[in-house]
Amino acid sequence: MENRGKKIFLLLSITVPFLIYCIYYYGMMVKNAPYKFVEFDHVSIQWGTGDSLLNYYNSKTGNYQYLNKKDSLIKTKVPLDHNDLLYLHRKAADLGFWDFPANETLGKDTTLKAGPKTLRYIIEFAYERKTKRVVFDANFNGNEKLIDANQRLIKEIQGRIDDKEERLKR
Repeated sequence: MENRGKKIFLLLSITVPFLIYCIYYYGMMVKNAPYKFVEFDHVSIQWGTGDSLLNYYNSKTGNYQYLNKKDSLIKTKVPLDHNDLLYLHRKAADLGFWDFPANETLGKDTTLKAGPKTLRYIIEFAYERKTKRVVFDANFNGNEKLIDANQRLIKEIQGRIDDKEERLKR
């Protein structure tokens, strides 16, 4: 074999198996991904102070209940469409929601106290086979990146709900 043929043979014997392996490996990862939008059921969020989580939203039913600035309880229906839910699913994936710990409360740390005015959020993404639920306190003293990701996801969810509610009022 000449020199050029040896180089081509060596190149093909390394790259072709590597490409086949990559396609197989990543294909299986995508196929077995635990949180696929195709299996998406609903997203829900609850929030409030202390033990009363009076504010909530559930995308399956469209029920939205919240306290307005005058402390009046408002109950309405705000159905999110397919595009809004897809956006929230992708935003949660971008922010790494699937890797968040389930309990992001103060826990056993005695230096801080939750108190009656501490905001608590319960975020839940439900799928056919799995559900991811995170309990997050606003004064959680964990990793700054994790706190920021939680706050951004909460802001995105509430923003989509408020935008849809505003569009329905017009």
